[in-house]
Amino acid sequence: MGGDHAPTVVVAGAVAAARELDVAIRLVGPTALVADELARVVDAPASDWRSRITQVDAPDVIGMDEAPLAALRRKPGASIKVAVDCVARGDADACYSAGHTGATLLSAHAAFGLVDGAERPALAVLMPTLTGQAVLLDTGATLDCRPEHLRAFAMMGAAYARLLLKLDAPRVGLLSIGEEPGKGNDLIREAHALLSAVPGLTFAGNLDARDMFSGHVDVIVTDGFTGNVALKVGEGLVDTLERMLRREVGQSTASRIANWLVGRGFKRLKARMDAGERGGAPLLGVNGLAIVGHGRSEARAVRNGIATAAQLVNEGLVGRLRDALRMRQ
Repeated sequence: MGGDHAPTVVVAGAVAAARELDVAIRLVGPTALVADELARVVDAPASDWRSRITQVDAPDVIGMDEAPLAALRRKPGASIKVAVDCVARGDADACYSAGHTGATLLSAHAAFGLVDGAERPALAVLMPTLTGQAVLLDTGATLDCRPEHLRAFAMMGAAYARLLLKLDAPRVGLLSIGEEPGKGNDLIREAHALLSAVPGLTFAGNLDARDMFSGHVDVIVTDGFTGNVALKVGEGLVDTLERMLRREVGQSTASRIANWLVGRGFKRLKARMDAGERGGAPLLGVNGLAIVGHGRSEARAVRNGIATAAQLVNEGLVGRLRDALRMRQ
């Protein structure tokens, strides 16, 4: 029931995942409402996707404008709480939500608990760089951090990069206002000292914010407030630059050709920046798998988020994070 276009696009994305992937899906929400959405789906000939989808009743919905803690207390039957409880009981392997991030975080934290050594949860997003991709965390789960939180983020981010980017020794950078160890506020300076002492961690030092997309590091560590701002600046920058360049090139024949070329290039770049390609970010640090999608997710993003959840279940993400934190304590 979460997201700007729910439940229509969530049901459509789930149906696409059931048709195309080897997954079984539980749709959690008010039974009648979800059933109506399923009834609108035009069935493909000889399709067996309907056998892969079941419903779980959850009569309550948490709105995006509600305070998450108070809402969860008032609404014990909220769809996000019922969904994570399914995972906690072992009735499902992972949860996907494009709804209220705070409610998802609190529900997952309460249902799963934290992995030993995780300190706090973190949302990990894959972002494009000049050399490939990098993991950025935290992007919004823990806004106010202590140095030891960033140390745990670095270890979880490195484990995630080894799994997803297939790197033996991912380079970890600490997002700051300069490369020198003394740059940054107290949080960054103290975190720098802690990260420098983590055995087995390939710590590359501070990463100047202007080098976020350079590819100098494979994991970028920061607090949730800074990471969320950085992520949204990057998302908005591509669209803004494309519009600005189109205005500048003019309307002559040569300009129209240039405009076409610019458009093709930005289309490819936007595809690399598109959050819908993976569909969501895993909530690292909790002792269960939850994928958080963008509130503006369309059906394709929901389908891809379910695919991401299935991939991370098959690759044992939570267990690998648990092992990584245990080895470096």
